[in-house]
Amino acid sequence: MTVAAAQCCIAGGGPAGMMLGALLARAGASVVVIEKHADFLRDFRGDTLHPSTLEVMAELGWLDDLLRLPHDRAPVIEAQIGDDRIRVADFSRLPVRCPFLAFMPQWDFLNFVAERAAAYPGFALRLRTEVTDLIEDGGRIIGVRAQAPEGALELRADLVVGADGRHSVVRAKAGLVVEEMGAPMDVLWFRLPHRGGDPVNTMGRAEAGRILILINRGDYWQCGYVIPKGSYDRLRTAGIPAFRAEIARMLPFAAGRMDEIAGWDDVALLTVAVDRLARWHRPGLLCIGDAAHAMSPVAGVGINLAIQDAVAAANLLAAPLRERRLQTEDLAAVQARRELATRLTQRMQVAAQRRIIGNVLASTGPLRAPLPVRVLSRTPFLQRLVGRMVGIGARPEHVRIAPVAPIG
Repeated sequence: MTVAAAQCCIAGGGPAGMMLGALLARAGASVVVIEKHADFLRDFRGDTLHPSTLEVMAELGWLDDLLRLPHDRAPVIEAQIGDDRIRVADFSRLPVRCPFLAFMPQWDFLNFVAERAAAYPGFALRLRTEVTDLIEDGGRIIGVRAQAPEGALELRADLVVGADGRHSVVRAKAGLVVEEMGAPMDVLWFRLPHRGGDPVNTMGRAEAGRILILINRGDYWQCGYVIPKGSYDRLRTAGIPAFRAEIARMLPFAAGRMDEIAGWDDVALLTVAVDRLARWHRPGLLCIGDAAHAMSPVAGVGINLAIQDAVAAANLLAAPLRERRLQTEDLAAVQARRELATRLTQRMQVAAQRRIIGNVLASTGPLRAPLPVRVLSRTPFLQRLVGRMVGIGARPEHVRIAPVAPIG
């Protein structure tokens, strides 16, 4: 067995874990990020970078290099509900450096952050290493047990951070209580080629009983087909030809491209959950991102919330960690800082799920946009307000800690 130590051990190399690791290392702490996969290359993960996330990148001096990576920009979001064409959100007039949503493959973003983090001597990333248990002493979490390519690993740390997603091993092993809020839908993700003459904007289309999301990724459409919760097996039983026919009917301009969906292996199921921890921490342990609060795909805010958590945690914990004086009160301060924004965002998502998405999926007759949505489509001020709520959110975080560690 290998035994190692660091001031902070972060389980999970997603947006929350990688950003927190980079920020803590930048502030002079020693950090090990543990990621069970061999790389970041996984399809149909959240690829949305919100204006507030891009603002954080600017504060770190990383924005220009980040935006040199391939990405697509959406200054507005539109939707079609029945025959009604609606502009849902307008980001173009936000008071930020980047008044748009950026769509970038998550593996490119995570590789970018990993490269920046690796420049600091206190940072280490262990791939192909999976957390299996927590190490506890007298009621305090003092490290993790993990399985690495070379065998069993014990990593002792002043702080263990669970950033390992909605199916978090860390939060399960810590016995933290999860509050479920439910979701009426799941999402099937797949790709279709983007060709000349196609619509330009990222958009959504809703009809009675079905919703289709289209994200313009340049040379292809990332498509999300929203289905009622628990209906996936029934859809599979009907067969892939029936699924292709349904997508072709909803997307006449792409009807000749359905052979790209060769089988169910080309369709990824996202089981939607909305939940949060009653308490995000125990002595020596903190959960952030989806491990603390799983978000619905509504408005694509999951990455944004995860990164905001990481920035807040780094601001509050970097000095106590570096100076070896971390207390449980410091961990509670992170939850206190981020909980209101989390609750407000989830309340918005749950309301959208129940009042709009749930009603659309349950409807059988002709569909028309609800009156509030039609009012939104005619009111630019409301579109900008929604853009602010989605693009910046409640209580946006800013980098407050100066770099301490030299760049290697």
